[in-house]
Amino acid sequence: MTERITPQQFHEAVGVEDWRVLFEGACAHFRTGSFVAGVALVGAIGRLADAANHHPDVDLRYEGVTVRLSTHGIGGLSERDVTLARQISAAARELDVPADPTAVQVIQVAIDALVGLEVLPFWRAVLGYQQVGDEDLVDPHGRGPSIWFQDMDAARPQRNRIHVDVSVPHDQAEARVAAAIAAGGHLVTDQYAPAWWTLADAEGNEVDVATWMGRD
Repeated sequence: MTERITPQQFHEAVGVEDWRVLFEGACAHFRTGSFVAGVALVGAIGRLADAANHHPDVDLRYEGVTVRLSTHGIGGLSERDVTLARQISAAARELDVPADPTAVQVIQVAIDALVGLEVLPFWRAVLGYQQVGDEDLVDPHGRGPSIWFQDMDAARPQRNRIHVDVSVPHDQAEARVAAAIAAGGHLVTDQYAPAWWTLADAEGNEVDVATWMGRD
């Protein structure tokens, strides 16, 4: 059976400097500068993925290609992801396509609910999402943010009950927090940093800026 590795183990591996762990996967963005260059990189990724029988999520846009690696059978990262990450980075270098680790992030919307299982079916139906476990909904096409239903112990009428989780590269988190505060937000708590910082806008709507740090 494929063994799961931690985000720390992934980042300590040689040859994965282009990649950043966000939530359950490792992501990289390659700035191609043209659609033709992007198609060439995607073609190389496809050949590598087929040879390894290990297939990442790939998003092709005019200006770049974003890749997300995870081992679906274990719900996280494995050495297979390390190997394919190295190979994809090498292919990008051969095509003279630079990586930009600052350009990756993953967004999750969290809904606080007294009884999550009572409201989850509504959101599953209205979004056309698929249910994973008892708390999560995911876009079957892999395009939209995931939805997480967080149980509350008691009603909190003073708070907005929907907040956003933004998973950013661990070496970009403090800059993202500082930028949000400079833009009019405020820090709610950094008790759990560097795993996450909770911020709010001027009206109290909350966001967690999250990394993999402290979650091993």
